[in-house]
Amino acid sequence: MAKQKTTRSLDVRAKLHQSVNTVMAALLCILIGLLVGLLVLLIINPEHAWADGFMRIIQGGFYDYPYGVGRTLVNGAPLIMTGLSVAFAFKTGLFNIGAAGQYTLGAFGGLYCALVLHLPWFVCLLVSALLGAVWGAIPGIFKAYLNINEVITSIMFNWIGLYLVCEVIYGRGAGPMYDANNTRTWKVQDVSPGSLIPSMGLSEYFHTTSNTIAIFLAIAVAILIWVVLEKTTFGYELKAVGLNKNAARYAGINEKKNIILSMTIAGALAGFGAGLLYLSGGAEWNPLNTTTLPAMGFNGIATALLASSHPIGTIFSSLFVSHITVGGSFLPTRYFPTEIADLISGIIIYLCAFAMLFRSLISHVMERKRKNTQAAAAAPDKTGKEGK
Repeated sequence: MAKQKTTRSLDVRAKLHQSVNTVMAALLCILIGLLVGLLVLLIINPEHAWADGFMRIIQGGFYDYPYGVGRTLVNGAPLIMTGLSVAFAFKTGLFNIGAAGQYTLGAFGGLYCALVLHLPWFVCLLVSALLGAVWGAIPGIFKAYLNINEVITSIMFNWIGLYLVCEVIYGRGAGPMYDANNTRTWKVQDVSPGSLIPSMGLSEYFHTTSNTIAIFLAIAVAILIWVVLEKTTFGYELKAVGLNKNAARYAGINEKKNIILSMTIAGALAGFGAGLLYLSGGAEWNPLNTTTLPAMGFNGIATALLASSHPIGTIFSSLFVSHITVGGSFLPTRYFPTEIADLISGIIIYLCAFAMLFRSLISHVMERKRKNTQAAAAAPDKTGKEGK
């Protein structure tokens, strides 16, 4: 019994130590990224680099409170979901680079149910998740049964999904979802107000038209994903397949089924994220000018890396990326380009690739400090014994 308690205590300490190292590594990535961003601002315009540049980025949405904070939350909700999509696949040993395509199909599903079928908001959200799941399952099937790398199929289906959705929405200029006067989809609040996610007074508080309970739904899903991965047999099986497919098969786990399920769930999360944005009135789809994949899908890779694929950590990393992106939009264009915020987030993302190195360095420093402390504590005892 005592041995079990000791083992459990050691496991808890090891997990806590690993968590602290992960957080410190992420903070180090952020700090270096911000310092490089400040250096770039100084090079571009040293006179206004601090007050009009760096401080606005650091303040983020709080620079124009409450409107700016509202924008941070609107953009943060779908970013949490795409980050979860990538993180979930990472946890199960897969690289879901197809989150952008799944997000695109999710946007189409939600908008179609809202603008054409006039369904309630929760049904529209479920359809968004369903279409994203279907688009995610296809690379999973290719991976499971044909052993085709999911990165290749995901990239291909990103572009297939984008052009398919744009063509269907446009409908030669006469599509039922397409507003020819504004060259984009109709506004959900004008065509089907019942399909909008409830605001619960948030839009009035933040002085926007698109703040809804979407951010709370995203946080709830993140917590649910954490519970599934860490506290259920199903989550254990998914992670086991990701760690070692052959060992999982030997243990009696159906690795093909779990690969498909992993990509399906990842796709559903990305599609759900698109529904949270478009059904909040945060954006309309422009089929004529949308020739690039939604950045939200690729930004999800950044937030997942920054959070080390931890579902709860993804909440904070997504809100941080959204925070500095909104801060970048407040930069005075006569002094700096607004893309500076993207540069900073890009540097932070790049540094996340070295997160494992940072974690090992931090662990080494902490271990060395602990040994020095122990040696210093033992020194008086030795001196006392020698004196006697």
